[in-house]
Amino acid sequence: MVQPRENEDYLVSLKAKRFSLYVFLVVSFMLFAAWSSGFIVYTASGADKGLKTLLPNTFIYSTLVILISSFSIHLSHRAAKVGDFLRQKIWLGTTIILGCLFFVLQYMAWMELANRGVLFINNNASQSFIYVFVWAHQAHIFAGIIVLLNALFKANDKQPLIKNNFRMELATIFWHFLDILWIYIYVFLLLNQ
Repeated sequence: MVQPRENEDYLVSLKAKRFSLYVFLVVSFMLFAAWSSGFIVYTASGADKGLKTLLPNTFIYSTLVILISSFSIHLSHRAAKVGDFLRQKIWLGTTIILGCLFFVLQYMAWMELANRGVLFINNNASQSFIYVFVWAHQAHIFAGIIVLLNALFKANDKQPLIKNNFRMELATIFWHFLDILWIYIYVFLLLNQ
């Protein structure tokens, strides 16, 4: 039987984990904001006049996929709150599949850019920013998929519901952040193409 003191310690550790996630999200946001500022300053200096390329249409499809995945993680989180592990797993699995599809669509976009001659290292350094933004976001997506897999494999009725709900809460917050971050990146790149 769990003692009251152990419950209090556990709740304190949950607050610390949530705070750590928020710190990570703020740091990630600041990193992308710094790159955005660097891009604006670089292009304003006259060295390059923007991206000088159209973004691949694949970015539109990947945006739709990540928006749908945000909805599926929401449904998984709702199922977790009521202890419906089957629905939680189904929606988590759906979110993971959509996250992997997003990853593949991004790869296809890179290939399209490369085929058009927009390479990471080229004469227009502004175009390199596309890769910086997208690759950094992909690294976050990869981490997000690992977080989702962890939540999927640990979703069962053999542990306290509070642990499952907390794991789902953190996974949901992180995944929604990735969704918002991608929309920011995509709109920023669209406005500067």
